Amino acid sequence: MSEKKRSMFPTLRPILIAGVAGALAGAVAVYATSRMAGNKQAETPPVAMAEDGTDMCAAKAQTAEKLSASATGAVAAMLPADPPQSLASLAFNAPDGKPMTLADRSGKTVLLNLWATWCAPCREEMPALDALQKDAGGEAFEVIAVNVDTGDDSKPKRFLSETNIQSLGYYRDNTLALFNELKTRGLALGLPVTLLVDAEGCLLAHMNGPADWAGSDARTLISAATAP
Repeated sequence: MSEKKRSMFPTLRPILIAGVAGALAGAVAVYATSRMAGNKQAETPPVAMAEDGTDMCAAKAQTAEKLSASATGAVAAMLPADPPQSLASLAFNAPDGKPMTLADRSGKTVLLNLWATWCAPCREEMPALDALQKDAGGEAFEVIAVNVDTGDDSKPKRFLSETNIQSLGYYRDNTLALFNELKTRGLALGLPVTLLVDAEGCLLAHMNGPADWAGSDARTLISAATAP
């Protein structure tokens, strides 16, 4: 990737943190809805605290810290989970349109990414996520990019076709429930948001903002995450 292309990511990051909520009508809908959901759910403990496997995930704090040493360069914004928590119950639709959870990918390390067509940084990084899935995807690892546009499938499918996204599966949640749950857990500030989840469904690292997932820094991180 050229230096000109790489330079777009740091430029876009302030847009994500400071202004994505008001950039377009769809963005406003995400932030307004997620804020309401976050206020409503704040009265009860996060879902992860009640899930099976929570103690097992919390015990992986040292693993998460060790992994953070591999988050450098283009993926330096990937923060270690503090503490690691179970994300096995996160729900969305599979490429065949049927409901699924991350538990259905048990045994596989997952890079979970939430994106929308109205989110400029999301659109920018999708080809890189596609390249990562093409190069590193397999039995041990998968990039799961979940589209969170509200409404029907026409806009996201058109975008994927126009940008020649071929390796990523079409995962979907048009209800905003997935985004809202991650916001309630303190993991999502806006879009895109990316989470690195191990083969047992435990969150090891997370990032708000785009990154060059096609570069060597990302491959180093994924190699470290999938190492025996």
